[in-house]
Amino acid sequence: MLENELRKDYLLNRWVVIAKNRKKRPTDFIKKENIINKNTCPLCPNNEQMTPPAVLVYLSANGKPKKEKDENDFRHKNWLARVIPNLYPAFTPPANQDMSITDTPIMLKAIGHHEVVVESPLHTEHPSIARVSQLGHVINVYLDRLNVLSRKAYVKHVTIFRNHGQEAGASLSHPHTQIIASPIIPTLVEKELESSKKYWNIHQECVFCDILQRETEGSRFIYENQSFVVFAPYASINPLEFWVLPKSHHPNVLSLSENQISDLAKTMRICFGALRTLLNDPPYNFGFHMAINGKAKKFYHWHLEVYPRLATWAGFEKSTCMFINTVSPEDAAIELRSAVHMEQKALRK
Repeated sequence: MLENELRKDYLLNRWVVIAKNRKKRPTDFIKKENIINKNTCPLCPNNEQMTPPAVLVYLSANGKPKKEKDENDFRHKNWLARVIPNLYPAFTPPANQDMSITDTPIMLKAIGHHEVVVESPLHTEHPSIARVSQLGHVINVYLDRLNVLSRKAYVKHVTIFRNHGQEAGASLSHPHTQIIASPIIPTLVEKELESSKKYWNIHQECVFCDILQRETEGSRFIYENQSFVVFAPYASINPLEFWVLPKSHHPNVLSLSENQISDLAKTMRICFGALRTLLNDPPYNFGFHMAINGKAKKFYHWHLEVYPRLATWAGFEKSTCMFINTVSPEDAAIELRSAVHMEQKALRK
C-alpha cells in the first residue's frame, strides 16, 4: 500500500493529505452531461433589457473594440462583451462616493461593487472552446474594470472569479465572470500577503518567483509560453488543481502588455481546453489572486488559481480545514500535460 503524505502549502499555514492509497484517475471524476437550460437567457443578445444598464460595453469598430456604456433604458446591441451590475449583489456602492473606510470595527457595511462580465455573445463560448481573440477581449475587460474599481477610496481589494457549472455555483450557463470590489482584504489573500512580505524580509526576493523557478523545472510542470507558467501546486487541495503564474513580477494584472494579454488568452484557452478534454467539461472555479495596494509591489506576485470541483468536502475537511486530495499533484500534472499537448495539436489544425 502506498503511503499517504501530509503536505504544507507554500505560504499558508494549511495542510493537505495527499491520499495515495485512495488514488483516483481523472476518468473516475467524469460525470454525466448536464441538461441545457432552455429557458430564456438574460445574458444572450437581444435580451439586454432583462439586465441592468451595462457599465461597460465592448463594441466592434474597425477591428478594435469601442468602449461604451448603457444609459437609462438604452441598451447597446451587437456587442463583443459587456459588464453589468449583479442583480443580487453581495456588495453595493455607498450613497456617498467619497466615503472611505478608516477604522476596523467588527462590523462594516458591505459597501463595494458586484459586477458580472458577460464574456461573449455566444451562449456556449466558455474559455475551454473560446476564440483566443475573444478571451483577449475578456482579459481587457478585466483590466478596465480593475482600473476603475481599484481607484475608489472605499475599495481595498478586487476579486475576479469564475464559477463554471452548477456544482461550482453558476446559476446561469452563459459564459460569465464576476468581479467583487470589497472594503476589506479577504483573509486568504491577507495571509498570502503577510507570508510573502515575511519571505521578502528574510530572503530579499519574491516567494512566488522562487516557486516559479522550482515548479518550471519539476514534476508538477504542465505548460509554459513566453509569459506564463502553469503547474499543479505542491499542496493542492483539489484534484487536478492548477495555477497560472506570470514570469514577470507584478502585484496585479494592470501591468499586462498587449503581448502578455495575448499569451494569457492562449494559456487559458489551452489549459481549460485540456481540462474539458480530460474530464468532459467539469465544473470548476477560478480566481485571480492580486494586490491593489502599491506597498505590496516588491513582495507580492499575482497569479490565477483554478479549482476543478471534483470532490465533496465533508465533515473532516469542514471541521479541521485540513483537506484530503485523492490525486497527487504529480499525477495531475502528467494527465494535464498530456491533455495540453492534445489541445495544442487540435488548435494547430
